[in-house]
Amino acid sequence: MSEKKSGAERRRHRRFSVVEGMIEPISLELSGLGHHDQPAIMTDLSAGGMSLLMFCAPPQTKSFEMVLAIPGLEKAPIEASVVRVHQKGETYSIGLSFTKIAKKIQELIGSMADDNADCETRVALRLPEACVPDCKFHTLCAKPVKAPHWKK
Repeated sequence: MSEKKSGAERRRHRRFSVVEGMIEPISLELSGLGHHDQPAIMTDLSAGGMSLLMFCAPPQTKSFEMVLAIPGLEKAPIEASVVRVHQKGETYSIGLSFTKIAKKIQELIGSMADDNADCETRVALRLPEACVPDCKFHTLCAKPVKAPHWKK
């Protein structure tokens, strides 16, 4: 009898949701398609890829270049491939896998995901020091326990 791994167990990189009070539109600079911007809402991010919510048809390509700019990251040029597209009415859920990303950016995103998971554990355990000063996720955090005096 073989056991199938759940989605979370199959992932190589820890991801974090960017839905919890942090939904902000992002603009994908798609230089592989005549260089135009396409609005999207990032729903999760990991060192290996991201999920987006789009309200218009996604690019008709399997891979493209984009620039990711979120708090805590300067504009990061990334190449990605489309791994899934789910349409529901006029809304599209897009899964992207990074095919080219600077190691420094990949490590920073991984650290952000790890720090967010550690914070979630401290919050769940109701520890008084849930927010720590060296948290890499701090710039994206919208948790009520967020310490306002840590670096921004």
